[in-house]
Amino acid sequence: MPPSTWLVTGASRGFGRELTEQALARGDRVAATLRRPAQLDDLAGRHPGRLWLHALDVTDTKQLHRVVDEAFADLGRIDVAVSNAGSGLFGAAEDLSDGQVETMIATNLTASIQFARAIIPHLRAQGGGRLVQLSSMGGHIAFPAFSLYHATKWGIEGFYEALTQEIEPFGIRTILVEPGMIRTGFYDSATRVPVSPPYRGTPADRQPLPLEQMPGDQAKVVTAMIQAALGPDPPRRLLLGSDAYARVHDALTARLAAVEAQQHLAATTDVDGWGV
Repeated sequence: MPPSTWLVTGASRGFGRELTEQALARGDRVAATLRRPAQLDDLAGRHPGRLWLHALDVTDTKQLHRVVDEAFADLGRIDVAVSNAGSGLFGAAEDLSDGQVETMIATNLTASIQFARAIIPHLRAQGGGRLVQLSSMGGHIAFPAFSLYHATKWGIEGFYEALTQEIEPFGIRTILVEPGMIRTGFYDSATRVPVSPPYRGTPADRQPLPLEQMPGDQAKVVTAMIQAALGPDPPRRLLLGSDAYARVHDALTARLAAVEAQQHLAATTDVDGWGV
């Protein structure tokens, strides 16, 4: 397989750093964006000429469009664009500040939407490409004390469900990557808001699992992402982790059963004569 060119947001740590390292090790080129490009100086030194670095705050929409334009102008073609930047926020919904709510949505949802909007014209102009969005098993299920994170992931899942149908005619394929609980630095960097007195002892009063109780391996997840993104027929959704498969399968099965139980009631609200 010939070398590919990647664009990756949030490349400073976690999946973004791992993806950048693995792609470079394959002999690929990577346009890596992060708030502080100096964090990847070690990789730039080991892979001269193949790592394009640029500072980017994904919540700055004008800067986002400008950096994407520069990446395509400098590299000529980008085969796979990966929207990875994001953050976590633990806390009961009522206990979160207005600023935390707005920042979470701006970082995880709005920025992901704007990234796709910035990338699509370039991919269309070059005749196609792959657009990969980091989602989560949390785009199908939900845990207490993680409501804003789930809001952003369920939101981006809905956005891509429609977007994919719009852009596939241009040869652009999309993948929503849906990992389970993976041993990354994500949980350490997440903001934790202490529960207020009314929520103490309730489901919202919980601590995240320690890393040793998480089944997912970061390097294996990224390897699977690369294989899917470069494969001939990438899946629209990519569940990674045995916990992700089990939890999402159970949730969708239960949801389907609840839907089927309402079939008769749903039909009683149609206008008279509908479907006759």
